Amino acid sequence: MDDDRVRQFETDLWIGGSDVYREGVAEDCQMVVPAQPFLLSGEEAIEAVEKTPRWSSVDLSELRISRPEEGLIVLAYKADASRGEERYQAYCSSTYRRIAHEDWRVVQHQQTIPPVS
Repeated sequence: MDDDRVRQFETDLWIGGSDVYREGVAEDCQMVVPAQPFLLSGEEAIEAVEKTPRWSSVDLSELRISRPEEGLIVLAYKADASRGEERYQAYCSSTYRRIAHEDWRVVQHQQTIPPVS
């Protein structure tokens, strides 16, 4: 998966609905988010997305992408998301595992809110 497709895939997870999560997040995915319950598995993340309004836009900056071995992609970035007047900023990481040719799933995602200065 080239870098542009990785960026689009990650963006879609922020602004897309639960169908995007069902297609793109592995059942054994582990997520760490900065709100209760903090730790989510794949199905728990999908259920949380179904109950949460989606972001209308997100900007992924400071994007870093590595491919530590065949079939794995790791990315880290700063997310600036919004919906209406609400704004959200976090530093994030995601790991993708290739399931089959051109078929990738998120197996790890983490969000850290920067400290208020």
